[in-house]
Amino acid sequence: MVLLAAAVCTKAGKAIVSRQFVEMTRTRIEGLLAAFPKLMNTGKQHTFVETESVRYVYQPMEKLYMVLITTKNSNILEDLETLRLFSRVIPEYCRALEENEISEHCFDLIFAFDEIVALGYRENVNLAQIRTFTEMDSHEEKVFRAVRETQEREAKAEMRRKAKELQQA
Repeated sequence: MVLLAAAVCTKAGKAIVSRQFVEMTRTRIEGLLAAFPKLMNTGKQHTFVETESVRYVYQPMEKLYMVLITTKNSNILEDLETLRLFSRVIPEYCRALEENEISEHCFDLIFAFDEIVALGYRENVNLAQIRTFTEMDSHEEKVFRAVRETQEREAKAEMRRKAKELQQA
C-alpha cells in the first residue's frame, strides 16, 4: 500500500490538518482534497472513491472527514484498516471533533500520523504504542531545560545583585 496523504477536512473539502507521506506539491494535495467532496455520491454506503490517478478512502466524523489518499493499486483492505487507526487517533488527542479543536492539536495529530505511516507505508503499531511514542521524553530536551533554568536563576541572582548595588549607590 502506498499512502500518499492523510487529511482531516471539512465537508466542503477544506483541509484542517494534512500530512503528505510522499513527495507532493502543496497545490496538488490541495487540489486533490478540493476535488474530494465533488466525487462523493450521496446515498451510497461505500467509504472510498476512485479517480483516474488516486483512491480516496474516507470516514465521516460528525462535521468532518478523515481522508486517506492512496494509489489505485493499493490494497483496499489495508487502506480501510489504516483509516480505522487514523480515525481512532483523532479522539485520542482532541476532546471534540470540531474544526477549532483539530487546529489546536494539529501538531500532536501530525506526530501521531507520522507514527502510523512512514514513507507511504503503514507501520505495524497500535493506538497505545502511538501514544507512548508521541509522549516519549528526550534526554537532550531535559538537559536543555535544566541548562536554561540554571541560566535563568543565575540571571535573576545577577539582577538582584545589580539592583542592590544601585540602591546602595
